[in-house]
Amino acid sequence: MVVKSEDGRELRAFNFKEEDESQEVRAVERRVLLETLAAQLPPDSIQYSSRLVKIEPSPNGDTLLEFLDGSKLVAKIVIGCDGIRSPIAKWMGFSEPKFVGHCAFRGLASYSDGQPFQPRVNYIYGKGLRAGYVPVSPTKVYWFICFNSSSPGPKTTEPSVLKKQAKDLVENWPPELLNIMDSTPDDTIIRTPLVDRWLWPSTSPPVSAGRVVLVGDAWHPMTPNLGQGACCALEDAVVLAKKLAAAIDSDDSSIEDAFRSYGNERWPRIFPLTIRANLVGSALQWDNPLVCSVRNNIVIPKLIRLGPLLEHTNFTSESLQR
Repeated sequence: MVVKSEDGRELRAFNFKEEDESQEVRAVERRVLLETLAAQLPPDSIQYSSRLVKIEPSPNGDTLLEFLDGSKLVAKIVIGCDGIRSPIAKWMGFSEPKFVGHCAFRGLASYSDGQPFQPRVNYIYGKGLRAGYVPVSPTKVYWFICFNSSSPGPKTTEPSVLKKQAKDLVENWPPELLNIMDSTPDDTIIRTPLVDRWLWPSTSPPVSAGRVVLVGDAWHPMTPNLGQGACCALEDAVVLAKKLAAAIDSDDSSIEDAFRSYGNERWPRIFPLTIRANLVGSALQWDNPLVCSVRNNIVIPKLIRLGPLLEHTNFTSESLQR
């Protein structure tokens, strides 16, 4: 990992294995990951473009789901993994995720003849503004720009407008970032306000209601400052699969008990991570010139040790194979 200032000066370079032998970094294009997982399911298992508009419990414990196209589905088990604006989470009484004071542009650059970058994570820190990029395949490079904002701002989806807005933010920054953005197809660029939801004990709703349960961003949206949002969703899935399989195989354990056990096991991990991601983001978005100078000249070059900062990435699970 290489950290630079907005003028291109290298502040620090880390080697993950040298800092902590247990660590490694793998950057994966989300589309490839999802297609790989989906390919393991039986054909026609997934029905796409099915927007949920209504959810109702039935007296026998089943759940009626109604979709925008008018179709209906009666489900014995509902796993709500439908993102930060989850209608299932809303139905279960969860509050809307809270805007944290900064937004992000994201994009995926494409190089048909092969991307030219080394396999490393690159960060660039400015004043109230930061960016980063990392190769995710031999031909693709993911990048982001995070900037302070007093409000989420208007929802803009016009790709050419989004690219111009993003480039204007970093027009005087190191040229490799602008070159990456120039190599980015317009339709891969998005702008999103960053949000999270803190699951306070005793005051937040439980993760499940009957045989309906939440997973990932639908339950615990967090800012991307620790790179753990999607990772935690995968962890949720592993733990939930184990609990659910054990309940289905057992005569003594119910689905409802499995869901409660899943929530009890996952909450102590995801609640502190959500808070930590928020605090890290707030620190990285400092815009005070003096504070940023101390960060760039003292904290990052001389004080930061990578190993302890990455302890949150450690997650161990037994095999799911049965």
